[in-house]
Amino acid sequence: MFGAFRASPVAQGGLLWKTPWKLSVTRKANVRSRLKKVDAVIEAVRASGVQCHALDRALELPKEHEMAPKDKYTVFSATSRGYRKGIHKVPKWTRLTQRTNPKGF
Repeated sequence: MFGAFRASPVAQGGLLWKTPWKLSVTRKANVRSRLKKVDAVIEAVRASGVQCHALDRALELPKEHEMAPKDKYTVFSATSRGYRKGIHKVPKWTRLTQRTNPKGF
């Protein structure tokens, strides 16, 4: 149909960009490797002898092997059912630290 009431991708099949409801095995492996790389950088900076406030805060964060899977792959969300949502639903989730979550959720 042409004209003002032309069928759009949204009208034809729902959302144009579909986000999966859970992380795939590959994306979980990428999350773990990213956390391990951050741990390695923090350890290298600590070993170099640099002293700064940011390093002190980074040393307080749990390491990848100390984190529960729930904390690795989900984040707290007050609006979500169960108060958790997948980490891949957070904007810029690869750039922010998601290692700390409220206790009990």
